Amino acid sequence: MLTKRIIPCLDIKNGRTVKGVNFIDLRDAGDPVELAAKYAETGADELVFLDISATEERRKTLADLVLRVAEKINIPFTVGGGISSVEDVDILLQNGADKVSINSSAVKNPKLINELAAKFGSQCVVVAIDAKQINGKWTVHLVGGKVPTDLDLFEWAQEVESRGAGEILFTSMDHDGTKAGFADEALARLSELLNIPVIASGGAGTMQHFTDTFTSGKADAALAASVFHFHEIDIPLLKLELKSKNIPIRL
Repeated sequence: MLTKRIIPCLDIKNGRTVKGVNFIDLRDAGDPVELAAKYAETGADELVFLDISATEERRKTLADLVLRVAEKINIPFTVGGGISSVEDVDILLQNGADKVSINSSAVKNPKLINELAAKFGSQCVVVAIDAKQINGKWTVHLVGGKVPTDLDLFEWAQEVESRGAGEILFTSMDHDGTKAGFADEALARLSELLNIPVIASGGAGTMQHFTDTFTSGKADAALAASVFHFHEIDIPLLKLELKSKNIPIRL
């Protein structure tokens, strides 16, 4: 059985790590390069960097930040935010990123998924999906959760897989920053529908939430931000806890 992965997420705005609740009310959480180095040393399996101002303000993810991070860590990391072309991805990979995450650009131009998978391989392509429940339906949102679409989460996830994505990063906007647990029911349905890994995002608050998302939610990886940034959950202790629950994890 493949080991489950613990992935700290660093939301970047103006070169700093920030964290909010339900995608708003941002507060500073530190220098991203220093945080990345700390997480690599303390047992994180991967890292995700999302330039949350890039899509909104039409800026490109800073390649020099990627380069500085790559020099400091020895674990895989994914970069997202404002990526809309093969050229964007080429620059990020050349500067040391292992994978890229696309979100709004994939919805606006689904063929981009095919192009990136063909050029760089599916293992490089993570499609991030932000969704929340509206009238009982999981609806995909864009631009940091500000713009609703007509897309259904599950139908879009299946299309994304068919176009060559290597992983899905699903963030429940209803759960994001609440520390009330992941959207395990939706995650389990995604895992049953798809043949590619699903990363759970949004809602981590306790160690039990990670256990739940790996068991009930059938997630392949769990991503969190504030509980790690603000030292509410210690990754080495979390991994020991998961191991004690017979969840396959890399210590």
